[in-house]
Amino acid sequence: MRLLLIAYEFPPSPSPQSLRWTYLVRELALQGHEVHVLTADLGGTTPGLPPLPDSVRVHRTFPGLLRGALAMHRDYRQRNPRKPASPPATDATPAGDASPTPLTALRPPRNWKQRLSEAVQAAAAMLHFPDIRGEWRRHGRRALRRLLVELRPDLVISSHEPATTLELGLMVRRAGIPWIADLGDPVLAPYTPRRWRARSLRLERSVFRDAAHVTVTNPRAMEQMRERHGTATPISVLTQGFDLVPAPLEVGAGLFEQDRLELLYTGSLYAFRRIDVLLGALRCDPRIRLSIAAVTVPESILAAARAMPGQLRLLGFLPHRHALALQRQADVLVNIANDDAAQIPGKFYEYLGSGRPVLHLTDAPDLVADRISTLRRGWISANDQAAISERLLQLSRAKAQGAIDDGLSLDTAQVREHSWQALGAELSKLLQQVAARSR
Repeated sequence: MRLLLIAYEFPPSPSPQSLRWTYLVRELALQGHEVHVLTADLGGTTPGLPPLPDSVRVHRTFPGLLRGALAMHRDYRQRNPRKPASPPATDATPAGDASPTPLTALRPPRNWKQRLSEAVQAAAAMLHFPDIRGEWRRHGRRALRRLLVELRPDLVISSHEPATTLELGLMVRRAGIPWIADLGDPVLAPYTPRRWRARSLRLERSVFRDAAHVTVTNPRAMEQMRERHGTATPISVLTQGFDLVPAPLEVGAGLFEQDRLELLYTGSLYAFRRIDVLLGALRCDPRIRLSIAAVTVPESILAAARAMPGQLRLLGFLPHRHALALQRQADVLVNIANDDAAQIPGKFYEYLGSGRPVLHLTDAPDLVADRISTLRRGWISANDQAAISERLLQLSRAKAQGAIDDGLSLDTAQVREHSWQALGAELSKLLQQVAARSR
């Protein structure tokens, strides 16, 4: 089949949605589909992302004035890099021969340039739906019209977020081509700004009116969408996933110490994903350390790292493959529930593929807690300081006794259904069914 994916978030973007469709595009291409991707030109490259087969054709377009200016700056910086200083070895860059492949952050946890960029983009987002990425709408629409004529795809897929890709997808259905909306999370979510809530709900309704099929990432999201929009439009769950090909363990070797309980959190931190209670619980034992690999962190996390440098380590934004390698080396991987039960952080599925246990912090029963309990992949704790402290002390004692994995089942075979390889095969079958129904 000839497929066209509309995806604003696509490499070099390292976002979870970009990773989702990089892996799925790879699998679809390996299964013989002709895959084209319409995306925004965000400039530069990002090391550590999974490579795509040569057969995949990516059509990049101007992202809009602000993002276009940032893309030009990024291209310039990568063509003209500053000569780096030779800093002394730190906890994040072990000295000597302990790390054959040094662990180097692509970006520090936070600096004044990031703060300025965030402020400018936040101001510009007041003018664009759903955020600054909406400035791509006009340019993406023009390119989509051309590609629909030139490629005559058998099927088109929109990758949400941002909602701009869904708006473009509505054009596809009107052109008589079957369209699948990979909704992921709902358009109208608890964090949607008040000024965009009505428009978000209208767009959701339009998606369920025009799409030939909708996919979401977990059963709770599917239930929520059926409650809002009925059952007329077919909807399926296509979870996030992990790669069956493991990241090399030599990346970051020596970062974690044997006489500590080493916790690792990878991914973004949001207001609806609260980590402050865990930081307080770390104080229960000075031999417990939390490492955070994140593209950016709140000011409160920076302050906590300064206050307790021996127990909280900020690794900055790491290449994707490096983050995966660290997940395989840590004692315990930390997952924090979102406030919205219809959302599951994509990193949870990466954690499943790492072969390491997960400590899940949640204020209420949720799908992640259910999966961890059923699969025996780790532990669930109430997200309060006393409960977390008690659990951390238990785990610290267990590590000292060499028994931290006792009673758990951490092999990959039992979670193979969540691998990108299995998900790609499932998606390929779904695409063929949708195309057959639409003939």
